[in-house]
Amino acid sequence: MTSPDAVRVWLPGRPVPVAALLRQQRRGVGDPTHRLGVAGRHWRASRTPEGPAAVAVTEQDDAGAVTAHAWGPGAHWALAQLPALLGDLDDWTGFAPRHPVLEEVRRRHPHLRLGRTGLVLEAVVPAIIEQKVTGQEAFAGFRALVRRHGTPAPGPGAAHGLMVQPDAETLRGIPSWEWLRLHVDPARSRAVVTAARHAAALERTAAEPGEDAERRLRALPGVGVWTAAEVRQRALGDPDAVSFGDYHVAKDVGWALEGRLFDDAELARYLRPWEGQRGRVPFLVAAAGLRRPRRGPRMAPRDHLGTRDQFA
Repeated sequence: MTSPDAVRVWLPGRPVPVAALLRQQRRGVGDPTHRLGVAGRHWRASRTPEGPAAVAVTEQDDAGAVTAHAWGPGAHWALAQLPALLGDLDDWTGFAPRHPVLEEVRRRHPHLRLGRTGLVLEAVVPAIIEQKVTGQEAFAGFRALVRRHGTPAPGPGAAHGLMVQPDAETLRGIPSWEWLRLHVDPARSRAVVTAARHAAALERTAAEPGEDAERRLRALPGVGVWTAAEVRQRALGDPDAVSFGDYHVAKDVGWALEGRLFDDAELARYLRPWEGQRGRVPFLVAAAGLRRPRRGPRMAPRDHLGTRDQFA
């Protein structure tokens, strides 16, 4: 195996479910930027402010240590970010479950936290691609984008198919017909290209409070409530971000906690007691796999949608 450019042994002083925390950042099982449980490690590739990096992280050992090896120009940056990625900045102080189901989920999953990458464009691109399409179509579009226009990850991860998302310059240069080949319609491709044109400004939002970051994100054409929340959750680890407009979130929370399906307006009212940490409620519901029964046929993938709405 190629010698790593940097190594970090982190002693968090708490249990860290590495795979579960990294899974928060993965976009579907086939996401080429993540390879979990390969060769005894969990692999992640990212484009850091210092360049591409590939990180291989072990599960916590008996001494409580998490060991990570990194390759590429961004290796040191990625390892410095590792504790935040694995939830070290997530503070549950002040969160009261207020519901027996949430209390039970929290009891069963006491070590789950929200991780943050600090990488905004990395979160924006797949979030835009996932707008208003089925999960199958969204994940396929993102996989195709990374495989065709990304770059192999530095180090040995490339041998496992690990790849880095395309950079902003590459995204800006992808022609419209190529986006169609990726099954990304013109509305979404324009939004991705616009985000890439403002990549430097977007990255600065990682240091801002969630509401300020949302205002800046939503100033971009094609970025609405849902997309901004998805970015806040992953890039900022924001506990108050809620994916309003999602096809499943409101319905699943209502079914799991009150035995009936909510719409977005009902979900917003229901979450008011958790103001400041509203996102933890759907986070816990999802962590426990509490999904309403799916009846009827699955929604079929659609081709090159031209419609948008306020929740994009």
